Order: sequence, then C-alpha cells, then structure tokens
Amino acid sequence: MAARIDHLVTSGTFSLDGGTWDVDNNVWIVGDDREAVVVDAAHDAEAILAALGGRTLRAVVCTHAHNDHIDAAPALAAATGAPILLHPDDLPLWKQTHPERAPDGDLADGTVITVADTALTVLHTPGHAPGAVCLHAPGLATVFTGDTLFQGGPGATGRSFSHFPTIVDSIRDRLLTLPPDTVVRTGHGGTTTIGAEAPHLQEWVDRGH
Repeated sequence: MAARIDHLVTSGTFSLDGGTWDVDNNVWIVGDDREAVVVDAAHDAEAILAALGGRTLRAVVCTHAHNDHIDAAPALAAATGAPILLHPDDLPLWKQTHPERAPDGDLADGTVITVADTALTVLHTPGHAPGAVCLHAPGLATVFTGDTLFQGGPGATGRSFSHFPTIVDSIRDRLLTLPPDTVVRTGHGGTTTIGAEAPHLQEWVDRGH
C-alpha cells in the first residue's frame, strides 16, 4: 500500500526569550494503514493519536525543538512506544521545554527514516534553530520544512539560537537544489513548492549577506 500524507492543525502557544504567542501548528503524518511517522508533535497528543487511528507509530520526528513543535512529543511517545528523534544541536532548546525527558535518538544529516516503503531523508538546515532539519521524501515529491522555509520566505530568525545568514545558506544549498515541483509542507500555514520559492532567492541572499 502506498504511503500517504495526513495533515492536522493543532493550536497552542510558542514561548521563547520571555514572550509567549498563540500559534497554529501543522502536524504531518506519513504512512499507510499499518504504520506511520509523525513530523512535529505539536500541542495535542490526543488529537494526533486520533489521527493515527491505531496505526503503529514508528517515530516522532522533530524538525526543531521550539516548544510549539515538541510540547506533545513525550505524551505521544508514552502512549505509543515510539522514539522521539531530534538533531542534537537543538538539545539546549529541548531542555527548556522538557528538562527531565531526553529524546530517544539523534537525527543527523543524511539519516534515512523509512516508513511504508517510503524514504524520508534528513537534511540539516540550521538557521531558525541550530538543529533544524527538513525531511525530503522524493517518492512523495515532498519536503517537510518545519520552520525553515515557508510560503514567501524563510523562517523567523529574530530570537535566541537563530541566525539569518545561516538560514539563507540552508535554503539555498539544501532546499532550492530539490526538484522545482517538490511540495513544501511547512510547520505553520499553507504549502508551496520549491519552484515557487526559487525566484525569491536573490532577495534573501542580498538581505542575508
């Protein structure tokens, strides 16, 4: 059975540097009727469990460790037995939200996660956060970008642990090299494609360097 992508939106708050904001997050579920992985367990473990519908959860994959992307991860892992995977460069951020519960495994550039005969390749894309990653699924013509790339531009870099020139380099070198028809499934808001974002690259480069 071919893998599919399920999507739900969960709501909560994002907190960093002494501020808190209301946010809606995209949660992506990749799999078939038997098994799946969750990309970013945001806010509501019960809603994510309901969307899984009894499927075996193979992993909870964190694109980065801002609290709004990981706050439901421990509860989801406890309910399913699935490991939480995070790039180790984001451990300082993770510990701000979950000081007593470490991730179960490390993500690294080039790591391949396979679910429902579909390969998700980890691309380390720092900038929004030091350990930010994207997941490229060529078989689904999709890349899950977390908060690295949105419709219209890069993710925010105005707070701690972020760096605008670095995110521009990540987008230029790791994402805009993907096929133009690759669908970009983001951490917040609507989808776009690599081809739609490519024309904006020079503006980002000029601002970032």
